[in-house]
Amino acid sequence: MSQALALQGRHLVLGLSGGVACYKAAELVRELGRAGATVQVVMTEAAQQFITPVTMQALSGRRVVTDQWDAGVANNMAHIELSREADAIVVAPASADFIAQLAQGRAGELLPLLCLARPLERCPLLLAPAMNREMWAHPATQRNVAQAVADGAVLLGPGSGDQACGEVGDGRMLEPADLCEDIVAFFQPKRLAGRSVLVTAGPTFEAMDPVRGITNHSSGKMGFAIARAAAEAGARVTLVAGPVHLPTPRGVARIDVTSARDMLAAVLPQAPRHEVFVATAAVADWRPADVAEHKMKKDGSGRPPRIEFAENPDILATVARLPAGQRPFCVGFAAESRDMVQHAREKLARKGVPMIVANLGPATFGRDDNECVIVESGGDTTLPRADKLTLARALVAHIADRLNAA
Repeated sequence: MSQALALQGRHLVLGLSGGVACYKAAELVRELGRAGATVQVVMTEAAQQFITPVTMQALSGRRVVTDQWDAGVANNMAHIELSREADAIVVAPASADFIAQLAQGRAGELLPLLCLARPLERCPLLLAPAMNREMWAHPATQRNVAQAVADGAVLLGPGSGDQACGEVGDGRMLEPADLCEDIVAFFQPKRLAGRSVLVTAGPTFEAMDPVRGITNHSSGKMGFAIARAAAEAGARVTLVAGPVHLPTPRGVARIDVTSARDMLAAVLPQAPRHEVFVATAAVADWRPADVAEHKMKKDGSGRPPRIEFAENPDILATVARLPAGQRPFCVGFAAESRDMVQHAREKLARKGVPMIVANLGPATFGRDDNECVIVESGGDTTLPRADKLTLARALVAHIADRLNAA
């Protein structure tokens, strides 16, 4: 899923405090640049022991600032000037010592001074902790982190895994791509804050025998984009995914299933716990009535084996018929091959749901972009062709408007 230019027009100050994770900051600058942001790097003295200002300047395209007395900054006041044009300050890596300085309001060099002098109401502070697992778990560090968050900082991570010291555990700085995704998400409007969203995505696979079955061309990309967009908008998101090979969006709980009946079994207990249900999955309408115990083989007759089919459960209609109080706001998808809006409007009435998103299946399956029409009883809304994450954000905003109006 593309996030190209998701930070277009944003200017970020990227602060590096001391830690071996400084090497990741080089790739983070590249990721932020690909997303459209301009980046001003500020480094502590300790950070310069791990990576050079020359490297960060080459990647950011801007002179790196390391000294609070830097005469190249207006009025020799780098701690004031650098934050005034910034949309956010991101400190990655944020060491245990740096977080302690923030918690105590100390400003012995430029980077903590810059954080202390930033306009709180319009320049947020994002921290990506990076330290040994024992340092992260230490009560003093946890107190300092809690104080920094109470003072307005936003925590990105930490992650868990192999550490440079050879130990394994919490405290590892998030990977650059994950950090960039979190920064992009931070700037998205929180239209679904406090709400919960259930999404289905991908195809289903209906077995014929132990090795073969019936499926479709759905890649799951649209459903995964909707799950990500809903999480970015502040929702608690559960994603029920058919057999696809896509990474789980950050902050999303995922349940993997195979068949339509598996998907129904996963969705039904979840639906009453969520306020919105977005049925993006391309669920097979039919399945083989009986699954052969062994692989069906050719018998030399030239005729295929006879397969009887049974109708699969209608997941969207089943959820839409739940009792009031258990029934979420239901959004269906219609992947058609012709007469797209007409079929979607018929589906809207047949399923008894307030919203259907119509698109042409052959034109969208497997692609990274799409165009679709939101069909409701009061009229249609066209979402023009764009990458699927952009469309997902537009759809999430539309759903939020309907929820707020209700």
